[in-house]
Amino acid sequence: MATFTVTVLGTGTSQGVPRIGCQCDTCTSTDPRDKRSRCSVYIQSPEASWVIDTGPDFRSQCLREGITKMDAALFTHAHTDHIMGFDDLRPFSYGRHRFPVYGSPETLSQLAQAFHFAFDEGARFPGYLHPDPRQVCGPFDLMGTEVVPLPLPHGSTQCVGYLFKREGRSLFAYLTDCKSVPEEVETLVRGVDYLVIDALREKPHPTHLSVSEALEVIERIEPGAAWLTHQCHEHRHADLEQRLPAGVRVAFDGLVLCSEC
Repeated sequence: MATFTVTVLGTGTSQGVPRIGCQCDTCTSTDPRDKRSRCSVYIQSPEASWVIDTGPDFRSQCLREGITKMDAALFTHAHTDHIMGFDDLRPFSYGRHRFPVYGSPETLSQLAQAFHFAFDEGARFPGYLHPDPRQVCGPFDLMGTEVVPLPLPHGSTQCVGYLFKREGRSLFAYLTDCKSVPEEVETLVRGVDYLVIDALREKPHPTHLSVSEALEVIERIEPGAAWLTHQCHEHRHADLEQRLPAGVRVAFDGLVLCSEC
């Protein structure tokens, strides 16, 4: 039986954990699960491999997990903690004419501004990463996997979550960087095997789900299993996880989720 594998590369908020200069219990913890690099996931299907977001820690995440193959990159939005490792896609583009890069029209436009030296034909160095921008405006096929984009409100920005399906079965949903989950998105992902969802901290935040808000969404979606991500340093992994209901856990860097497909 073939497998569909998700490796959680990073689970931290924009500053990562530990935060520079912070001496709190989480930032000084010796529990490796409290070391949270910037959010990203790596997905392997029987036909292809791809990443969702390339944050500032993307290079070290790839080295840590031994990643040597990448067929495409998907982006949720263009905030710096989700795109600033874009340049490190270069090793995966060697021998390719163009490298597929998926995102909303707004995200692709912002990527092209930030990395004009890659997207601009006149500025690109010979042999450099040649992005093939592909606008995400609805469901699409990614080398045998159906990808359903999920619009999510994130302050003044719209983030795109993703649902991955094989033969009609919902295997994995990734809902990061959102203040709420619209009812139509909940309907699309209801009953998914694995859900990874934004849960910044326990007290409310203006642009991210809190832990209690994420738990309310999870209760409505009823996934097979749920994992909280985009965590700040205001709680330790072990302390939060022991307070969570059955079926919900705290994601950590290096977590691997597998489904048969």
